[in-house]
Amino acid sequence: MTGSKTKMRVLDALQPPGPDATPARWQQRKSARTRLRIIEAAIDCLVENGFAGLTTQAVVERTGVSRGAMHHHFPTLIALVGAVVEHVFFERMRLFLEDYLERMKDAAESERLEIATAAHWRSVQTREYAAYLELAVAARTDRELDQFFGPVARRFDEVWIAEMIEAFPHWRDQWEQMKLASDFVNVVHMGLLLQQPV
Repeated sequence: MTGSKTKMRVLDALQPPGPDATPARWQQRKSARTRLRIIEAAIDCLVENGFAGLTTQAVVERTGVSRGAMHHHFPTLIALVGAVVEHVFFERMRLFLEDYLERMKDAAESERLEIATAAHWRSVQTREYAAYLELAVAARTDRELDQFFGPVARRFDEVWIAEMIEAFPHWRDQWEQMKLASDFVNVVHMGLLLQQPV
């Protein structure tokens, strides 16, 4: 399977809910841009101030949108958080795939694991992953957040596993070891990032 088909298949599986096609009318495009600005501002709030610093007021101040526009797109903070969770997972996978597939073009079969691990390390050094970490930690104790975060995290993991099976077909007979190696790399990378200040 070609890289572009792989990327499309995986991203389609992770596409956040909402209109699939680019809006045709000007007002719809403007509304979509405003929605994205709000989500991006919420990510900035998470990265800079943690989950506790994510408030609708902070997002309104960052974006300059009216409270009415904010309420139109996201009637509650948890609705905004749900959109942020979906967006963060989608963007993380998109960035990883672009990096990984670009480097795989001329790579030998024996280099795949090293390329995948290096691409994963680069993917966790993004603002999307920093926002993901904030949400993951907060979801452990915030039940309302976990209602959004948990199912999306499980879907992301299922798509990730399916992609690894496609990317490493020779590991199918040893799938448990491959999954264990993937989990190990994820945990090590997360730990390295969390301990970075130390």
